[in-house]
Amino acid sequence: MKTAQQWFDEYAVSHQNETNKTIHYICVPAIFFSVIGLLFSIPNTFLKSTFGLYNPLIENWAAIVAVFIFIFYLRLGFWHFLNMLFFTILCIIGNYWLSGFGNLALISLAIFVIAWIGQFYGHKVEGKKPSFIKDLQFLLIGPLWVLKKLSKQ
Repeated sequence: MKTAQQWFDEYAVSHQNETNKTIHYICVPAIFFSVIGLLFSIPNTFLKSTFGLYNPLIENWAAIVAVFIFIFYLRLGFWHFLNMLFFTILCIIGNYWLSGFGNLALISLAIFVIAWIGQFYGHKVEGKKPSFIKDLQFLLIGPLWVLKKLSKQ
């Protein structure tokens, strides 16, 4: 498995243009947030009726998927795991708050679409394809790369 720095170095190759980087600083967290919101929108009753699974401690798919995502981050390093754990908790809290304003699934879908339009525009400006075209794991590297860049680690 690649080290976190190897992932960051490879990701940075297609993220050199300042406009593209700025777009990524906004859109990558927005996409992550919206995916959490979409997963948050799948009710626990689906788990119970489809798989016979019910756990009152696990309210939705966001928590279940997060466990698998955290394994990926933990393999990259404990501090990367902690950063993404904190960011994911903020996303869950934010989505819980946002759900009070209407249909969370529709709001999350709108954020998702708008943020991806921004991403593809950024890559058009950059003149390079998004990294995830090469390897889907870059979809998980993107949020960590943004956190690293914004925190100047």
